[in-house]
Amino acid sequence: MMDFSVIKFFGINTHTGKVLRPLLVRWEFPSPGWVKINTDRAARGYPGLATCGGIFRGSMGEFFEAFSAFLDVRTALVAEFYGVIYALEEAQKLGLTNV
Repeated sequence: MMDFSVIKFFGINTHTGKVLRPLLVRWEFPSPGWVKINTDRAARGYPGLATCGGIFRGSMGEFFEAFSAFLDVRTALVAEFYGVIYALEEAQKLGLTNV
């Protein structure tokens, strides 16, 4: 049996609720000559400390670039927007046009 004292100390909720139905998601390669950018975000609270990040991959799945950023206090939705904005700015710096 696990000791949950550390989890309780940080106030982490261990009761996540009922899982309705798992959804299988898979990554697909972009078309030849294109680069796919996947972004994600996280925020602890509403609003809370937030981050965003992303990865650039080519048509064969090859790695091009990745980024991450600490955003201070934001909502998850705003952090998501920052991730997209940072991704597009990074694509422009790299000279990528087919994203």
